[in-house]
Amino acid sequence: MSDLFRQPTVAKKSEYTAKDIEVLEGLEPVRKRPGMYIGGTDEKALHHLVAEVFDNAMDEAVAGHANRIEIRLEKENFVSIRDNGRGIPVDPHPKFPELSALEVIFTTLHSGGKFNTNVYQTSGGLHGVGVSVVNALSDVVEVEVARNRQTWKQTYSQGKPTSLLLHNEEPTNWRGTRIRFHPDPEIFGDLQFKPSLLYKLARAKAYLFKGVEINWVCDPALIKDEKTPASAKLHYPEGLKDYLKDIVGEIPTAIEGFFTGEGTFTSAEGRVEWAVAWMADETFEGWASTFCNTIPTPLGGTHENGFRQALSRGLKDYAERIGNRKGSQITADDVCGGAGIVLSCFIAQPQFQGQTKEKLVSSEAQRLVENAVKDHFDLWLGSHPQAATALVEHVINRSEERLKRRQAKEVARASATRRLRLPGKLADCSSNNPDVCELFLVEGDSAGGSAKQARDRQKQAILPLRGKILNVASATPEKLRANQEISDLILALGCGSGKNCNPAKLRYGKIIIMTDADVDGAHIASLLLTFFFREMRAIVDAGNVFLAQPPLYRLTHNGKTVYAQNDVEKDKLLKTHFKNAAKVEVGRFKGLGEMLPVQLRETTMHVDKRILQRVVIIEGEALENFVDRLMGKNPEARYTFIHENANLVEDVDL
Repeated sequence: MSDLFRQPTVAKKSEYTAKDIEVLEGLEPVRKRPGMYIGGTDEKALHHLVAEVFDNAMDEAVAGHANRIEIRLEKENFVSIRDNGRGIPVDPHPKFPELSALEVIFTTLHSGGKFNTNVYQTSGGLHGVGVSVVNALSDVVEVEVARNRQTWKQTYSQGKPTSLLLHNEEPTNWRGTRIRFHPDPEIFGDLQFKPSLLYKLARAKAYLFKGVEINWVCDPALIKDEKTPASAKLHYPEGLKDYLKDIVGEIPTAIEGFFTGEGTFTSAEGRVEWAVAWMADETFEGWASTFCNTIPTPLGGTHENGFRQALSRGLKDYAERIGNRKGSQITADDVCGGAGIVLSCFIAQPQFQGQTKEKLVSSEAQRLVENAVKDHFDLWLGSHPQAATALVEHVINRSEERLKRRQAKEVARASATRRLRLPGKLADCSSNNPDVCELFLVEGDSAGGSAKQARDRQKQAILPLRGKILNVASATPEKLRANQEISDLILALGCGSGKNCNPAKLRYGKIIIMTDADVDGAHIASLLLTFFFREMRAIVDAGNVFLAQPPLYRLTHNGKTVYAQNDVEKDKLLKTHFKNAAKVEVGRFKGLGEMLPVQLRETTMHVDKRILQRVVIIEGEALENFVDRLMGKNPEARYTFIHENANLVEDVDL
């Protein structure tokens, strides 16, 4: 044991004593480790300094003590922010009688009036480090306070006062606080403030609190783009609705208008405001701009979680009320994934993740926001039935696409190891070249057995299907995903389905539907064609789908055999090929399973002797309507079609 803790041998002796323990005082920790307080020393951190000062001014406005804020970007990288609030207190601090409250706030970490709700019920500055951090990381700070018609001024540098608190007793007509500062080049190097980013910050704050007017002023020489004005008065009476209108612009929406509103919390101080627009494009990737006490929370948090739950629960409940059973599959991602969302909440003593406050972690915020929004959303849905129904359909479509994408990913993963994971009933070919490989889809194990013996094993694969496959035109997405025959087929083809169908990944150059030459066979073929039309149209358009043409009759006379595709061809052969011979043996195939492998190969599968019909799609809405009419969920439409066209059928094969 003593050997483990034996003193190591070192080349040069170095002492480690109490004098090596450093104690940082005042604002020294901020200058030593700025990343702990503003996230770094890059451009984002530089602009965070402005946000810290701006947030204090916004807190005055939200508390009802200010209605105007000015932000000014000057030459030489100076920023000035001024409000018409109460002004920072300048009287001596009770704990430090020799210092004014102003100096304590600017030179001491964790000092401020926001640790309780006596002064601010809701605020963005909570840790008492914001303005003191700005002071520590600036080489010039000028503070001017107007209270009781008198003004006080003081200057600082690198966190320390460079002047006394100067009092001007001459009357003044303004009130509030003005802070002008210059970032310290020792910390930020030659980084410069960007007018576009500061203007965006000012405009966002104006949207978030419609009771405030923000004046933006920038030296024209600093502006490098046309979108940033030299001066602007930012005031938006409709708040977040104006914000969303500005972002969405002319983008088409799924429903007319936005879902907007605001509500107060019943069990706590605070409120929530929101604006939501659902985009018409079902592939639109949604976004959410969220804020707490006017602080941007780009990483979201508990308030966003509560909002998402309110929308998803509300829409699922509404879908159930109108009898749409598909609503049960809706998730929060389906509802919010295709929407533009602006959410702003005001709560007392919020908890953020880190000093940069990029994520709200207050546990009670989720419950407060969800309860407040859910009631308003339920009322909105009930008051706008047409828009609500359209929204349900829109979100369900997104939900079905999500489920299809998930299924396609599962198929893609399975296809990556297809030699191990291909369907058990598939008799695959030995070649891996899609240009020469063919897949025959046959009905039943009996036909499958004959086809397996008749095939060219190098190039031809066989997949037997059990009976009649699912009619995808009338099936729900749940049934489609749960159907084993459909899953086996998608897995065997390896190209995905729905919008994820990619002909380039198809494992076979030809997919050949080979069914019996009777009514049942035609029905199975129509079900398969409906599947390809609805779920894999891309491979049909690419010309990869074919129909085999097995014979219906075998004619034999004096040891000579020929085959006929149908009754017309049979009668013609009897008259021409056999010249009305009296003892021609006519055999009718009841199914492919009755054909000997050699017969099936010679008539239907041999590349030089078979007849294939390529499946093509005639473009136009008429085809889509025709498929819906014959294969869809409406039996009356099929009955009407049969009734209207029954007189055209001369011979029914029973």
